[in-house]
Amino acid sequence: MSDFDTRIPHIARIYDYWLGGKDNYAADREAAELAMAATPTIVPGVRANRRFLGRSVRYMSSAGLRQFLDVGTGIPTANNTHEVAQATAPESRVVYVDNDPIVLSHARALLTSTTGPTDYIEADARDTTKILAEAARTLDFTQPVGVMLIAVLHCIPDSDDPAGLVAALLDAVPSGSYLALTHPARDQLSVAVKAETSLTKSMGQKITFRTRDEVAALLPGLELVEPGVVPVQEWHPESVLDFNSQPTAMWGLVARKP
Repeated sequence: MSDFDTRIPHIARIYDYWLGGKDNYAADREAAELAMAATPTIVPGVRANRRFLGRSVRYMSSAGLRQFLDVGTGIPTANNTHEVAQATAPESRVVYVDNDPIVLSHARALLTSTTGPTDYIEADARDTTKILAEAARTLDFTQPVGVMLIAVLHCIPDSDDPAGLVAALLDAVPSGSYLALTHPARDQLSVAVKAETSLTKSMGQKITFRTRDEVAALLPGLELVEPGVVPVQEWHPESVLDFNSQPTAMWGLVARKP
C-alpha cells in the first residue's frame, strides 16, 4: 500500500463521510463539513448519485453487458457495482480503480465475496495506460464494457484534459459499450459554486464543477441514452427518494458507443 498523509483530505474519504461512513479522518470530516456549510445540496446529491450508480448498472446489465470498469470507485458501501451487476448476472466481471490506499484495503476484503471475476487497481484516473493494461487481466476488451465515471471528473481540471481521459477509456472498448457518468453541476444551483471553492481550498487541488454543455462536450461520438444529460435524480428514477429528491446540483447520464 502506498504511503499517504491523513492530514490531507481525499475525495473518497470525504464522500464516505457524506454517506455516513466511518472510513475517514479529521481532515476529511472538516473538508466535508465546510463544503456542506457552503452548499446544503451536497448530501442529497451524493446519495442521489449512489442511487444512480445502481440504476445505471442495472440498465447496462439489461442491455447485455457483463463487464464493468469502475474508475474512481471510492470507499465501498452498499450496492457496489459488482453487487448490482452480479445480482443480475453472477458471471459479471468488474474492475475497480482508485488512488486512495484506504479504498485498496477495503477492496481486498470486499472482493473475496464476489461470484464473478473482480479485481482492484490502485491508480490515478489520469493514468489510463496503467488502468487499461491491468484491467485487461480481468476484462475482455473485445467484448462490450460498461465504463463507470461516477463523481470523479470534477477532480480532473481542464489542464489535465478530462475529455482525453474519457476518450482513452472509450477508445479501448468496442462498439456496444456504455459510459455511465455523473458530475457536479455549476449551472443547476448558483450556491453549488461555493462548494467548488470550499473543496478546492480544503483539498489543495483544483476542483472543477461543470455546466451541462461542458459535461456533454466530454462525450464526442457517443449516443446519449434518453433522457440525456439531466439532474442525476431524474435519470430513470425508480423510487420516491428520486421522485421527491431535493435539488442535487449533479448531472447524470448514460451513453452508448456506436
